[in-house]
Amino acid sequence: MRQARVSIDTDALQHNLEVARQTAPHSKIMSVVKANAYGHGVVQVAKALQRSDGFAVACVSEAITLRQHGVTQPLLVLQGALNVTEYRAAGLLKMTLVMHNAQQLAFYTEHTEAQPDLWLKIDTGMHRLGFAPDQVGEVMQKIKPDCSGLMTHFSDADDPQKDETSEQLELFNSLCNAFSLQRSAANSAALLTRPDTHFDWVRPGIMLYGATPLLEGTGSDLGLNPVMTLHAPVISVKNVMAGEAIGYGSDYVASANIKVAVISCGYGDGYPRLAPTGTKVLLNEQHCELLGRVSMDMICVDVTRLEECAVGDEATLWGPELPVEHLAQGVGTLSYALLTGVGVHV
Repeated sequence: MRQARVSIDTDALQHNLEVARQTAPHSKIMSVVKANAYGHGVVQVAKALQRSDGFAVACVSEAITLRQHGVTQPLLVLQGALNVTEYRAAGLLKMTLVMHNAQQLAFYTEHTEAQPDLWLKIDTGMHRLGFAPDQVGEVMQKIKPDCSGLMTHFSDADDPQKDETSEQLELFNSLCNAFSLQRSAANSAALLTRPDTHFDWVRPGIMLYGATPLLEGTGSDLGLNPVMTLHAPVISVKNVMAGEAIGYGSDYVASANIKVAVISCGYGDGYPRLAPTGTKVLLNEQHCELLGRVSMDMICVDVTRLEECAVGDEATLWGPELPVEHLAQGVGTLSYALLTGVGVHV
């Protein structure tokens, strides 16, 4: 087992679920737990979020995992079925499949056994998955007996200043008004900023894990609590003299005599390789700075100012006192990428 590790605060998960519920009090909560619950461990997260009205996953295999671990709530498969075998499994295990293309429609028309519940996805402007607006009526005529919901996904809800969300919402409403079916549109960003998108079901994702879904700020700014903390131990402390270089490429050269701690975490553990010198690391309750390049399983940190630093001390790479959003912004990525990336390594 690698020395870098994550800890998951299930109380924070439950708090963030309650924020979602209070923000959308008239909607059911479809908690999004795809990609191993954004790297947090899907079974552990589902148990912590058992007060959810349902769970959304990316694919049928993720839904099967939840059913195998005793999850009984409705399961929404966002990518739908990839083949007839998955389509059949969805019916047997009482999943709800999102239908978004002609091939999946063929699964439906060719399937003679018990049909799974279906939600029809409408492409209102994301141009990723979903039937075009002019196809909705024809498709609904074919699947209406087994379709219980209509859904769409917003492309720009993370930026409340843009007009695209309002345009997509207007189109979605115009198409849904012809059918008396439950609706779902709001992701985390829309849930927090657009009450007019809440409808019957909201689909909180990143906000459940305590990170902001918006372009700026942190989850804490929105009343959310960070769920994941990434820790790693100090494995060496040494003195580096002025003029000596640290790490690959000799990118960092000490301008004075300094003390350096080597921490057992690197890009092999999901820490971003492009984190620059000066990136903050929390060690012994003080912010220290990364020095030189990130290695596969180690980073070097300036601990000159610390009164004490020894092998075995534990550093925090991100967590409640060191928001993952700050690190993500510093390397030009998203908190989503960091959280899901670390989960497969440690």
